[in-house]
Amino acid sequence: MPRLITTAPVAPIDLDALVDWCEGSDFDPTHEEGLAAAAPILAGLAANRTFLSDMAIAELKTRCAGQRQDNPYSAQVMLLRPAGGKYVLRAAFWPSSRDHVVRMSGSAPFLYDVPHDHGFDFLTVGYLGPGYWSDYYSYDAAPVAGAAGEKVALRFVERSRLAEGRMLLYRANSDIHAQRPADALSVSLNILAIAPDQGWRRQYRFDLERGTIAEVMTLSSAQMLLEIAVAAGSANGLDIAHDFARRHSVDAMRETAWRAIGDHHPGLDGVAHLEAGARSSSPLVRRQSVHALGLLRNEPG
Repeated sequence: MPRLITTAPVAPIDLDALVDWCEGSDFDPTHEEGLAAAAPILAGLAANRTFLSDMAIAELKTRCAGQRQDNPYSAQVMLLRPAGGKYVLRAAFWPSSRDHVVRMSGSAPFLYDVPHDHGFDFLTVGYLGPGYWSDYYSYDAAPVAGAAGEKVALRFVERSRLAEGRMLLYRANSDIHAQRPADALSVSLNILAIAPDQGWRRQYRFDLERGTIAEVMTLSSAQMLLEIAVAAGSANGLDIAHDFARRHSVDAMRETAWRAIGDHHPGLDGVAHLEAGARSSSPLVRRQSVHALGLLRNEPG
């Protein structure tokens, strides 16, 4: 369950005041308490009931030029300021099931009914409307290798909604929620922490009935580039893949390299490759190799 943060009533502030504070030395979002320290400041922006509509009108007057230039997210998100080095400020829109956008496009773009965690910490507050609903779960990521189909000990916490003024701090790879549509159009304000290794952070979708990771929702550009290099038949690509599979600092990249070698190395003994993978120092490579060997040998699990 995300951490509920209660703040005392605060005076409204504008977006520039929030940005100035976040750019100062008092803000350190690299750890939970450092991000939580921003709660009173974010509450001050949430108390400003006109800033977001003013921004929306200004964007409309320029045909959304600022959002088209700087916003890497979908139309669900309004970027409040271009991403800096350690945080992102944004507003997220949460339609109800009756709203036109959901009736025309479905709920998938909003991740409704998709149990998932996040690969980053973030602070969020309900700004407008009744707020989206969530079924909240938690899990311990320490023993998790991060493979699709892997068993995870999920603990149900509660169902609640992000009402106006309610503030939550989501912990990366700890808090899970299955979001449900808001009862009416709602908006939340977010401060997202950017970690130095953000590009390698993983996000998972979960199968609540089976208690497993249903899929890994993130893929780094480096993983994709390696797969292309190896699939294209490049000898240098295979050399790099072998090196990465042995000693890359990120387990997900080691698994990507190991899998690419197995798929594209000419003349490779596939069983021997999997048996070597089952002895790897990488938990993810070990798990995937053991699972693949079990399938070859018709072993359960």
